[in-house]
Amino acid sequence: MAKKTKAKKQKSIEESLWDSANALRGTVESSEYKHVVLGLIFLKFASDKFENRKQELIEEGKEKFVEMTEFYTMKNVFYLPSESRWSYIKNNSKQDDIAIKIDTALFTIEKNNPSLKGALPDNYFSRLNMDVSKLSSLIDTINNIDTQKDNSEDIVGRVYEYFLAKFALKEGKGKGEFYSPKSIVNLITEMIEPYQGKIYDPAAGSGGMFVQSIKFIEAHHGDKKEVSIYGQEYTSTTYKLAKMNLAIRGISANLGDVPADTFARDQHPDLKADFIMANPPFNQKKWRGEDELIDDPRWAGYEVPPVSNANYAWILNMVSKLSHNGVAGFILANGAISGGGEEYKIRKKLIENCLVEAILILPMKMFYTTDISVTLWILNNNKTKRTVDKGDTQRHYRNRRDEILFMDLRKRGVPFEKKYIQFSNDDIKDITDTYHSWQETRCEIEYEDVPEFCYSAHIEEVRKKDYSLVPSKYIEFINRDENIDFEEKMIELKTEFSDLLSQEQESKKQLLKVFKELGYEIEL
Repeated sequence: MAKKTKAKKQKSIEESLWDSANALRGTVESSEYKHVVLGLIFLKFASDKFENRKQELIEEGKEKFVEMTEFYTMKNVFYLPSESRWSYIKNNSKQDDIAIKIDTALFTIEKNNPSLKGALPDNYFSRLNMDVSKLSSLIDTINNIDTQKDNSEDIVGRVYEYFLAKFALKEGKGKGEFYSPKSIVNLITEMIEPYQGKIYDPAAGSGGMFVQSIKFIEAHHGDKKEVSIYGQEYTSTTYKLAKMNLAIRGISANLGDVPADTFARDQHPDLKADFIMANPPFNQKKWRGEDELIDDPRWAGYEVPPVSNANYAWILNMVSKLSHNGVAGFILANGAISGGGEEYKIRKKLIENCLVEAILILPMKMFYTTDISVTLWILNNNKTKRTVDKGDTQRHYRNRRDEILFMDLRKRGVPFEKKYIQFSNDDIKDITDTYHSWQETRCEIEYEDVPEFCYSAHIEEVRKKDYSLVPSKYIEFINRDENIDFEEKMIELKTEFSDLLSQEQESKKQLLKVFKELGYEIEL
């Protein structure tokens, strides 16, 4: 009987693209893959949207308007001159000057669409001196992506997320700061619920926090036009990634006129945000000079954050930008919840000012750039009893002004990418349900403290523990050793050790026997 041929597993779009990107190895540094691939994906996506809109105009009998920019921008579509269209790039992909043609296409798109100012690579492809055949092969692979196939599925966004995650994974420790793990971003979004208002990220990276905020709004049938997005990013290449990442989804954002240091050049000094989401660099050293930013208004009412570590500078930057009812969710290294010196003084004031709402310690190995356990902070400028419109519903908040919710999530999460941890959808639901039931008076689930998971601490307890925000100092942990029957355990251990000693004696006999048979008897 003929042996059945096993069906070959169909590669996903993302996997095919990744293989094509890896084919660039040898002519392009791996750290450059993302700019090559994502730049081309942007070009293909923008072109597909342009061609769709052009066809719509033709079907509506408006052929004479097909080359007029306004008829595209009115539908949130970028206008593309002929030399910027994907068909032109594809038809010339085997030419020796294809890299120059790609650079020209990107330059022309940016010039014709002011919202893309500073977003696209500038003479990037021609500078890399890539092998034409490999670049052409990548273009062929990207050409097979039908970005308009299913409007309900964010195909290009999916590819972006996959690549940003893979690049962060590949670049490893000390790099990859442009990417925040998706499940953590999802958790922050579901907790603080940015339905409408101003959203701010002081360390925007590739824009993942903003993308997830918009996804959250759409999933809950909200209107993304009711949010305004503000952010800042220091690294030039990451700044461009963020602008592309948002533009490709039709998300308008103010990321500042240029990439810039949030501390040295705050591009949103007067902003008051309703929601802040951030994953700033952990334990950033020498973020200012010894005598710089001493009188910065962002520290008003607090001590000046120490030069040795920027954690509390990030916190105070966010606090200064919270609106009256503003909420912030951000990630910091664990040291910030218990540090001494100036950090202690700032933390004490934050607690006494009733800003700290929740502290969640996360599992280890959630980040590609570090394997340490980190903490999710929730700050809330208004923890009093009140009613708030959230989408189509009203939320009735209880007065938690003098309380802080502590959660220990170190045993949560599921494995992914072999050696990393991420939160499952069930984990995120359980955590957010607990948080919201703690906040609200009319919730389906009644909040209660759960050993080894969550605890609501009164400010008096926090004072007694000298303003430490370490969750394990408050959450009850069960000492399972107390329930052990000593006699029973000793009998069990005795049996185990007897077996081990017997095995050792038998091994000794066998070893002596072998040496004797070889003529080298051992006398004991």
